[in-house]
Amino acid sequence: MTDLIKFIRSSATMSQQEFADGLRMAFATINRWENGKTTPPPAAQKALYEFCIHHNIDLTDYIIGILTQEKLKLEESNPDVKVLFHGSKSGIEGDIMPIIRSQCDFGKGFYMGTEVVQPLTLICNYKTPILYFVAINKGDLNILELPTDISWAFVVAYNRGRLERVKEKNFYRQYAELLQGRDLIIGDIADDRMFYVLDNFFEGNITDKGLVECLSTLQLGKQYVAVSQNACQNVKILKEYALSELELMALKDISEKKRQTGIERANEIC
Repeated sequence: MTDLIKFIRSSATMSQQEFADGLRMAFATINRWENGKTTPPPAAQKALYEFCIHHNIDLTDYIIGILTQEKLKLEESNPDVKVLFHGSKSGIEGDIMPIIRSQCDFGKGFYMGTEVVQPLTLICNYKTPILYFVAINKGDLNILELPTDISWAFVVAYNRGRLERVKEKNFYRQYAELLQGRDLIIGDIADDRMFYVLDNFFEGNITDKGLVECLSTLQLGKQYVAVSQNACQNVKILKEYALSELELMALKDISEKKRQTGIERANEIC
């Protein structure tokens, strides 16, 4: 929070006194915030966010940059692992289990991603979300890594319940068999308009190429999904980051912008 407040003030090219005047607060209050002696209460964080809007200060790039730098530091100190992100709406309690987000791209599991933006946009609407930096030891896990092609799109459709109409067919069974016995599934994250896009594909309105392009249009990075307890036991939490009210307000904006971009690009491809 201290660095974030300093960033806002420096972006506005203001002294602490000018910054305090702009926020209608005491100089001593700003000074304590920047020295880390106190933390702005929720009302003050809202005032800070409104100040950013008024002065066209973009907090999202700064927040994402800080978290990405932290990932790089963790990778430097843990050279044998790939650092991933996991977002939780209220924090992880107890052992990691493959029970999160049952209706998602790769079914029930513990979801981790290569890019920080995706988990941030998923948890920014909750009151006390936590971002986790995690790593997984692949070891002898049974891994399915999917290229971004029509098979990936059908795996997503299978897990999202969009292949139920052909449940008695070999086509359906081949995806059930493909996923059976897996510990870890790796593949691209599908765009959140996938229900609309999948339905259009099955109705014959777009081609298989259009389906893949629509589902991957936002390039949200790859997800690593621990779908078995064996895989979950190989997940290690490296660090956790509790998001402030100010950060959440900024991230809600980027979440909406990403959603709108996905709609526009998917419509264009269709």
